Amino acid sequence: MKISFSCNGETRDIEAGAEIRALDILREDLGLTGTKEGCGKGECGACTILLDGKPVCSCLLPAPKLEGCEVVTVEGLKGPDGGLHPIQQAFLDTGAVQCGFCTPGMILSTKALLDTNPAPTVKEIETGLSGNICRCTGYGKIIEAVQLSAQRMRNE
Repeated sequence: MKISFSCNGETRDIEAGAEIRALDILREDLGLTGTKEGCGKGECGACTILLDGKPVCSCLLPAPKLEGCEVVTVEGLKGPDGGLHPIQQAFLDTGAVQCGFCTPGMILSTKALLDTNPAPTVKEIETGLSGNICRCTGYGKIIEAVQLSAQRMRNE
């Protein structure tokens, strides 16, 4: 079946069966490898994308569900000058990237959180990132990165 959707601001038309996952379309057909497959069960958040502005696990999303939607992957984030988005820069500045495997999902979950709550509390950050697992850290630097992102984005 033909699936038409927007990905990172560009219209995409893909042929895919109902058994194909959005994750596979993004990585294999579109070459957007920032979206990672961790658990394949929707538990780790490594495959998080924004679907119409909401974070979803692309490993659980059948590709036909992309029809007519707007998808944003980590490759689609850009800063005001076309460089790194303030969230990406804050993750680098605070050392929150560690091994990097969970980072794209963390960044997209952070974006979804800050789009709806520009000044979250630590508890709200923890809740906003609860679908993402990092196996490298105790989350301190990640929370710091979200706080720094929020501050920078409010000041822009």
